[in-house]
Amino acid sequence: MNAFTSSHALFQVFSDHGMDRIFLVPGESYLGLLDAVVDFPEIDVVTCRHEGGAGYMAVADGRLTRRPGVALVSRGPGASNAAIAVHTAQQDAVPMILIIGQIAARDLRREAFQEIDYQKMFGSIAKWVFECQTPEQLGEAAFKAIRMATSGVPGPVVLVIPEDIQQQTVAKPAFKNHPQIFGLPEQSTLDAIGKRLSDAQRPVVIAGGVFDCPGGREALRSFVHHWQLPTMVSFRRHDIYPNDDPLFVGDLGLSNPAAQMATLQQSDFILALGTRLGDITTQNFQFPRYAQAPQTLLHCYPDSRIVNWDTVADFPLVCDPVSFVRALTQANATQPGNARQEWLKELRGHSLPYAAWPNRAAKKGVNFTDVVRAVAEHASDSTTVCLDAGTFAAPVYRHFNFKAGQRLMAPLAGAMGYGTPAALACAMREPERTTVCIVGDGGFLMTGNEMILAVERKLPIVFIVSNNSSYGSIRLHQERGYPGRVSGTSLFNPDFYTLAASFGMKAARIQEKSEIQAVITAALDSREPILIEVNTSLDAILP
Repeated sequence: MNAFTSSHALFQVFSDHGMDRIFLVPGESYLGLLDAVVDFPEIDVVTCRHEGGAGYMAVADGRLTRRPGVALVSRGPGASNAAIAVHTAQQDAVPMILIIGQIAARDLRREAFQEIDYQKMFGSIAKWVFECQTPEQLGEAAFKAIRMATSGVPGPVVLVIPEDIQQQTVAKPAFKNHPQIFGLPEQSTLDAIGKRLSDAQRPVVIAGGVFDCPGGREALRSFVHHWQLPTMVSFRRHDIYPNDDPLFVGDLGLSNPAAQMATLQQSDFILALGTRLGDITTQNFQFPRYAQAPQTLLHCYPDSRIVNWDTVADFPLVCDPVSFVRALTQANATQPGNARQEWLKELRGHSLPYAAWPNRAAKKGVNFTDVVRAVAEHASDSTTVCLDAGTFAAPVYRHFNFKAGQRLMAPLAGAMGYGTPAALACAMREPERTTVCIVGDGGFLMTGNEMILAVERKLPIVFIVSNNSSYGSIRLHQERGYPGRVSGTSLFNPDFYTLAASFGMKAARIQEKSEIQAVITAALDSREPILIEVNTSLDAILP
């Protein structure tokens, strides 16, 4: 390193804060950054094939590490391609930093080649958008970006760096962010909550993604058992609480049965812990009800903007939910009465039958639910399931019984193309675990090219492609709303088996139900990348 430059300052801040991996598609607008990262061998540079794939990998990496995942892209087209990842990070509450190379500072706002005003482009979905104007700002901006991305509701930050301020000599930064320190409610408030817990006959916990942290799941489970509370998980957070626990009563997702929701409305104390209580978790703001719920509502989240946002809480707690449940686990809990036991029995009477595996024979091809069932039966406790978006994922959300140690990586944003990049990020970050990527034919052809990275780095990922030659989720809605009038949802697909072979990857096919068990068990036992093409049945998902 001959001179310490502004680009060195940016990577120095990242390295000092434990950010050891970046995902990128190279561009001439940030050649100075590409030069500087050579001097940081501790930072793993992952070269991707599309900015959407790079962005998704950064989102998944940020979710795993709880440090900002970093993606680097070029201006204009590159930034536009990466926009889907910024949206996903915002919807999923994941810390992420998108760095965009920009035109020279002297040419800004002159409608130069590939120029975009990124404040206007990302201002409504990113937590902070900053366009550096001087070389000295690169290190300072990186320092603030980390803080912004991880504080309160985690989310995406966009840093824009003009190409002509990337290689100037600057002072070496020595910044150090400190973790947020959250207080707990006063003892009188904790005592009041403890009394309400003791008095409640029909309480229910809604647990969210804040517990996705070291010790978070264990703290939640100890609290729930200490007070004997029926517990649900928020939208697509199935791995927050063991699904085989006797106090687990299901998840709040896209299609909860009306009878279940009618029973839940009879609850007398809702404890919303570590969840933003978005529209899907609340069943379109019906549970708890918008504005003010008929039940006593406790809402605990580490961001004052979220608490009381849509529904006023009787106990509005802006604090760390993990610390909060640990504190209440130390309080004396009374033995629940018969009414509480009957309430738990009633709730499990809804959740258990709904989650039971169905037996539906496919008229043609394989019922993909049977494939998911085989994965669930044979997956070890150290398995990470990465999902793309589509109807093929429905049996995972409804029937897969996530146990302690198993992990679900699914886009709350419902973003197609997430599955393959997420699996790659997971396998790189946690190579000792088994990573299973379950993806539909539509989503796979959006970012499936990124799987070459699994071959290059010998990542033991099981890619399972559900091939029904259709955008199945949209086709399902099409048949419900406009039966018999099919337009725009049929797909003409390549031979995925041969495609995998061309990537230098092992491949297998499942064309009959009798082949499922052998293929799935062999793939899960393998420690190398493998793609399984499943000839799935479209009629199995249609009404």
